[in-house]
Amino acid sequence: AARAFRRPERPGNVPQAFPTTRRSQTRAAAVATGPSLRSTPRRGGRPPPSVRALSATAAPGAPAEPVARPLGAEGPPGSEDGAAGWGLRSGAGAYDLLVIGGGSGGLACAKEGTAWGLGGTCVNVGCIPKKLMHQAALLGSALKDAQHYGWNISQPVHHTWSVMAQGVQNYVKSLNWGHRVQLQEKKVKYFNIKGSFSDPHTVRGVTKAGKEIVVTADNIVIATGGRPKYPTQVSALEYGITSDDIFWLKKSPGKTLVVGASYVSLECAGFLTGIGLDTTVMMRSVPLRGFDQQMASLVTEHMESYGTKFLKRCFPTKVEKLESNRLQVTWKNAGLDTEETDSFNTVMWAVGRAPDTKTLNLEAVGVKTNSETGKIIVDAHEATSVPHIYAVGDITEGRPELTPTAIAAGKLLAQRLFGQSSELMDYDNVPTTVFTPLEYGCVGLSEEAAVQRHGSDNIEVYHAYYKPLEFTVAERDATQCYMKMVCLREREQRILGLHFIGPNAGEVIQGFALGIKCGATYAQMMKTVGIHPTCAEEVTKLHITKRSGLDATVTGC
Repeated sequence: AARAFRRPERPGNVPQAFPTTRRSQTRAAAVATGPSLRSTPRRGGRPPPSVRALSATAAPGAPAEPVARPLGAEGPPGSEDGAAGWGLRSGAGAYDLLVIGGGSGGLACAKEGTAWGLGGTCVNVGCIPKKLMHQAALLGSALKDAQHYGWNISQPVHHTWSVMAQGVQNYVKSLNWGHRVQLQEKKVKYFNIKGSFSDPHTVRGVTKAGKEIVVTADNIVIATGGRPKYPTQVSALEYGITSDDIFWLKKSPGKTLVVGASYVSLECAGFLTGIGLDTTVMMRSVPLRGFDQQMASLVTEHMESYGTKFLKRCFPTKVEKLESNRLQVTWKNAGLDTEETDSFNTVMWAVGRAPDTKTLNLEAVGVKTNSETGKIIVDAHEATSVPHIYAVGDITEGRPELTPTAIAAGKLLAQRLFGQSSELMDYDNVPTTVFTPLEYGCVGLSEEAAVQRHGSDNIEVYHAYYKPLEFTVAERDATQCYMKMVCLREREQRILGLHFIGPNAGEVIQGFALGIKCGATYAQMMKTVGIHPTCAEEVTKLHITKRSGLDATVTGC
């Protein structure tokens, strides 16, 4: 029996997903609607029988559960427990919906499918542990600030990695089990197998015990997510870890080299620096590609002042293990055309993620992918080149690689399939936050994207440098605390994008995202009364434009 605990669930609240690491298997899942729900008839015109819902995901190391078949159905002759090998009958799929993968989009789609009648990267090796370790680093900074507020704290303050890691890992495991019990409550059952297509309606897989499982369905959703990439030119796999590993280390990584310019790279480097570790970021290209580049520069500037070292325009050429067990890294500086060497306790690769689709046998069933990225090509309905096969989340071409978008897309897809809804996922104006030491939150277009789309003469940018009240007594540097609003320069000036660097950026941006999603204008924002004293209120007072060339520093309280 699966070990799990029950958590209260608010109506409409779909928990975030948890991941499979690079060492775990891709999971296959089938979900079927019950008789009381309005689902589409199966092939051959038969209405769907009452069935158990099947989904895929388990905590690392959790035992696989027995396979469930449609209620009342008998397995094929000779199959173990009447389950293995269960397949099509009279041209009808065994299930209405099969979900391959247990990430955010997959779980959301599975649960929503049964609602109309166990995690992903986020929970295990993404959003949740990242944010908790970010919080550990923020607490370290708060301890330093506390002295200015009258707290007597002995120095130096020491951090114990094992205590933090144990707390974070225990919470992640509790979320894993919570997902499992929620699947059970929604009559969703999962297969712990590595699945691949054998035909457009059938997925086969083998359990750890070596038993073959065959699941057939009328509709199939692929939601296997992505896995970290490794550089090919160095001994990356042998002498390095990824962000999938950093959160599960039992011992401190020590002096760490983080290779990559992505938000994953900067976030991990930020919290490692924050807990007192010697941390270096090596990046070959610009930081935070795809984000507003002025904001990206401010983020890295603050990280440098915070203590993180940067090797810019550099890339590793060799990694060797020394007798001391340290890793000696040789890299080339493309700007200076020189080679340098240093040794580290840990090398973490954060050079991007690749879609986890190689073993799915997509080509054989006609699912088209982008030849360069490997991602699945989908339309506005999340449909692939095969009409009844869909894809959501990080594996889809051109979609934001964000947990909330995968969840929303998965829910809406299930509603369209079984709830007679026609609503499509709107991928515009999706808010996000980079949890670096000084957080960066944004929604809408970057300044560069707005100029490219509308032209520089048609864009107005309001901006301000501000100082959080909390920074004043603690005498903290606020040089990079900055915000800007990108507007269309016509009539009431519709807001195209909002960018904010400062404490609690995610909390600040979330509320403004609703207004921007609803078409808020600069004129409306200026009529909004701010809450004083907060950082967010400065957004409602933006009045200096970049075009004016005036000093944008906020003065007074």
